[in-house]
Amino acid sequence: MADPAVASGGFNAGARSSSGKAASSPAENYHMARRRTLQVVVSALLTECGFESAEKAAVESLTEMMQSYITEIGRCAKSYCEHTARSNPTLPDAVSPVTNPPVTPKALTAGQKRLHPSYIPSHFPEFPDPHTYIKTPTFREPVSDYQVVREKAASQRRDVERALTRFMAKTGETQSLFKDDITAFPLIAARPTAIPYLSALLPSELELQTLEETD
Repeated sequence: MADPAVASGGFNAGARSSSGKAASSPAENYHMARRRTLQVVVSALLTECGFESAEKAAVESLTEMMQSYITEIGRCAKSYCEHTARSNPTLPDAVSPVTNPPVTPKALTAGQKRLHPSYIPSHFPEFPDPHTYIKTPTFREPVSDYQVVREKAASQRRDVERALTRFMAKTGETQSLFKDDITAFPLIAARPTAIPYLSALLPSELELQTLEETD
């Protein structure tokens, strides 16, 4: 390893270099002292495992992991203590999280988890349950019932007719049933034509389109 920050039993050299700056409050002093103690412990464990040197970043990462693990044990011990209506944790409360780690109940697992491929190391976390990959559609399926579709189409047709009638009554000429109040119950004014039956004799657009397609 290039540029080792700690060498031959001196894994806590980084901690000594950072201790030159005095903390400004007792809380910071306590935090730094606790951090240096954990670094000394990590350095001793690395020495026992046969390491001669280690980078500063590696020592810091191991120290953070150990601090998180100890904090989790304390949290579990406090939880066990409160479950038994006690305020001061005892030794069994601290031993239980270590000897009996939390296990996920079988009722909360669904299916068989995927195994790691050959290119993924075995110490990596396991894949989640299969239900994690299930997709849930966020849209509603269209209604295909014939009766419901016909009722919906008829309701939409009535709404369109009413909206169009109101628009024509507001923008065009209207007639009222009451002479006193012209705005009450307006009716669309009928426009008489010279040849009223002419529209019935002329072919509609649909008939013209049909004739063009047949030709």
